Amino acid sequence: MKARLPQGPSMNDMLRQAQKMQEDMQQKQAELEAREYDISAGGGMVKIKINGKKEIVEMTIDPMIVDPDDIETLTDVITAGVNEAIKTVEDTSAKEMEKITGGLGGLGGGIPGLF
Repeated sequence: MKARLPQGPSMNDMLRQAQKMQEDMQQKQAELEAREYDISAGGGMVKIKINGKKEIVEMTIDPMIVDPDDIETLTDVITAGVNEAIKTVEDTSAKEMEKITGGLGGLGGGIPGLF
C-alpha cells in the first residue's frame, strides 16, 4: 500500500501567483511614485512637498525663521524636514509593498531573480 502525500499547489499555480504578485507590485510602485506627501518641520516654519520618487517638489520657508545671524538653525530645520520627508516616503512604500507580498522575507520570498 502506497502512502499518499498531501499535494500543495502545482508549480504552474505558484508561478501564476508570483507573476500576479509582481504585476501588483509594479502597479503599486507606479501608484506610490505618483503620490505626494506634505511634511513640515520646525513647528511648520519649513514645509516640504515630496513625491514618491523622493524628489522635492516644493519647499516653503516662513520668513520668521530666516535670521542672517543664525543660518545654522535654518539649515538644521531644512535638513530635518528633508530627512523626515524621505523617511515618510520610504516607510509608506515599505508598508504598501508588504501588503502585497504578505511579509515574505524580501521581495520574492527569497527566490533569487523572482522580482
